[in-house]
Amino acid sequence: MTQTDDNAQDPTRQELLSFHVGAQEYSIDIISVREIRSWTEATPLPHAPPYVRGVINLRGTVLPIIDLAKRLSIPAGEKNERNVIVVVQSGDNTVGLLVDAVSDIFAVSEAELQAPPDMSSDGSLKCVRALTIHEERMLRVLDLAAVLPNIDAEAA
Repeated sequence: MTQTDDNAQDPTRQELLSFHVGAQEYSIDIISVREIRSWTEATPLPHAPPYVRGVINLRGTVLPIIDLAKRLSIPAGEKNERNVIVVVQSGDNTVGLLVDAVSDIFAVSEAELQAPPDMSSDGSLKCVRALTIHEERMLRVLDLAAVLPNIDAEAA
């Protein structure tokens, strides 16, 4: 049996979507991704948290857009036409994540994921569920539940 066959039969194997936010690279479980859209200007909402860019109309549904760089408190890349909105679902929340660019889809097994070090003073680290190495790059796997805290209550 080849290594590829072993990987295909690994029940802990999951596919991740990686993307750039500023100079950093993150990933999320592809099961949570509904679609990837080109950038659309969002309609700002008064009193929304600073990381909520506003809302867009997605085929009749009002969708909040989160600027992931602001949410993770990291420097944002330059906004341009390569920016995309990754529409994700976590529980009952469907939101768009503004990222700089999508880069890859790859598969990892649970054994390839490592817990991040406990550094509670770094707020963005609380949003990281695991770390993994892919093609000699360290990727952070986001915890969508931590990234998307009760967005409906905060945007209202």
